Amino acid sequence: MTTKAGGAGRRGYASVAIGGGLLAVALASTPAGAAAPGTVTLYDKPEPFTFDAETQARQKLVLVALEKAPADLVISGATVLNVHTLQWMENHDIVIAEGRIAWVGPGGEWGGKAAKTVDAEGQWAVPGFGESHKHIESSHLTPEYEAAMVLPQGTTWIAEGSHEFSNVSGEHNVDFWLMARDAGSPLKIYPALGSATPPTAYEVGGGYYGYDEVAALIASDRRVAGLGEVMDWPAIWNVDNPGYQRQWETMQATRDARAVIEGHGGGLVELGEINAMAAAGLSSDHEVRLPQEAWDKMQRGIFLQLKYDGIQAGVTYFLEKGLKDWSNISVTTDDRDALASLKLGTMDYNVKLALRAGAPLEAAYAMASYYPARHWHLEDQVGSLAPGRHADVVLLSDPEAVAITDVYANGKLVGDDGEYVGPIPEIEYPEWATDTMNVGREVVADDFAIRVPAGTERATVALRQPYTFEDPFLTAEVAVDADGSVLRDDAQSISKVGLTDRYQGTGAVSAMFWRNIGPKTPDSAASCSVSHDLHNIWSVGSSDHAMAMATNKVVAMDGGCALVRDHEIVASVRYEIGGLMTQRPAAEVAADIEAMFNEADRMEWHGETPGWPRRMIAAFLTASPRKWVLVSPYAGNPDGFVNLVTGEVHPVAWPAE
Repeated sequence: MTTKAGGAGRRGYASVAIGGGLLAVALASTPAGAAAPGTVTLYDKPEPFTFDAETQARQKLVLVALEKAPADLVISGATVLNVHTLQWMENHDIVIAEGRIAWVGPGGEWGGKAAKTVDAEGQWAVPGFGESHKHIESSHLTPEYEAAMVLPQGTTWIAEGSHEFSNVSGEHNVDFWLMARDAGSPLKIYPALGSATPPTAYEVGGGYYGYDEVAALIASDRRVAGLGEVMDWPAIWNVDNPGYQRQWETMQATRDARAVIEGHGGGLVELGEINAMAAAGLSSDHEVRLPQEAWDKMQRGIFLQLKYDGIQAGVTYFLEKGLKDWSNISVTTDDRDALASLKLGTMDYNVKLALRAGAPLEAAYAMASYYPARHWHLEDQVGSLAPGRHADVVLLSDPEAVAITDVYANGKLVGDDGEYVGPIPEIEYPEWATDTMNVGREVVADDFAIRVPAGTERATVALRQPYTFEDPFLTAEVAVDADGSVLRDDAQSISKVGLTDRYQGTGAVSAMFWRNIGPKTPDSAASCSVSHDLHNIWSVGSSDHAMAMATNKVVAMDGGCALVRDHEIVASVRYEIGGLMTQRPAAEVAADIEAMFNEADRMEWHGETPGWPRRMIAAFLTASPRKWVLVSPYAGNPDGFVNLVTGEVHPVAWPAE
């Protein structure tokens, strides 16, 4: 072989002759002159390419796997669950470098060197648990403290249903969810952009997502997993719905990025609705309540994200049906506060429920790891104990009891016998996360007054009550005082609720009556800035003055919950980050929540479940199957009472006939 240098005017090339002929090779742009017939040019090597951190890590893994570079850690001798084949592999080693798995195989067969070896003989190793659908906001902890709570429970990654925070600050939503991880928290968070930003066309909050916003945010970071639960079903099927355009824009932007569109199929149980849901491209559902509904949805390609009730009823039903392939099912937490999470657990609790219901042992763990990872197209990162994945390893003394001993995240020990031993980075959250109570004024008792014309003696009122979805809404007849103010009615268990806008700075308030919830104790109220999914400030009380007092306390704390009894604030919990979370340890937050519940237990309440009205957090949820919902007042609807399906508005009180 001979090489001939290029002539003048040409930028570093060479002609290569092989076997008497010239081989044509194109490596760069056309040179400044035509090459001679049969002559080709080899150009200067381009500038060195800088590989990103993941590529560099994988380059190192190749060398470690081939025993050409040392490992950081070997977990040796464990019985390892292979979620790809649903088999246990006895006496296996897991070799770790750069926070990832480099090699998995029979004990002692990898002959390289390692900085540290952990003897896991007699223990079982399963992949770190992953939430296929969770709102960290519902734990009320910022991500770095969420990590400290859930990592010892085995959860190493979360697909975050981020529309709670995106409705507070949509512009900064992705930045917020990646901040803790970038600061050194071991918990991996994959934001699912809030399709419900805002939840419906009848609401205005702190964010707006259309095509441009979703496309830009997905492109901004590969950790953005896709579009979170598309839940405004009327805006999907009804071309006349004012939210139709925006909702389909968000879905198209997600498809254009080849990302995942998550669904929300609450109340969609008929076959026509289920087929339509799947046809729209909604890939999953975490709102299944009935076993047959779950089966019908799974048969039509909808990935199931089973929560508490769904796990118990669904698994039993699937066994009766003879289900052979469990890979279209995950178990997940969705919403659970810090108090309940510390008492019950999170993903570890879900695996226990699945096992109690009869799920096959190996499938139960795969439903908590590999299957959710595969659904979100994250299986190259998390979900299995396989090379290239993050070294997230849960060690158990008894897999049938989900008895966790140690948890490794990214190759580091973070959970030791239920205690968190990893780092909690110090984060100074910016003003857009801490200053979100834009009410604009002090709320007063008269803001919650509901009036009919003076001189009216009796009024008919629109009624709602916890978890009822009547269409039309319930009604009742109540008394009216001399100036036309419509009164509560303890005898009928009728209380008053209010909703205060915290985004527009106008202090707009809507109010209506509810049955079977709220305090009976005079001059008492509860209020909170956690109000799915727009998170305006709700209140429920036995007097308007108490409702105003509780609401103003929530605003003064920059968000949280407040309890008023006998005109006195007796308990509160601060959620100063977005009005949803607090930057404190889980145990401290849980203690505040429990103290508030205890104070509430000293009061009289309407309904079958006395005490702090937990259901009020979801009382204003504008999602299927709800129809008539109270929202913050808007143009053309001063009462805020609206039918989400038809757009019809209705007064909350009118003179009785």
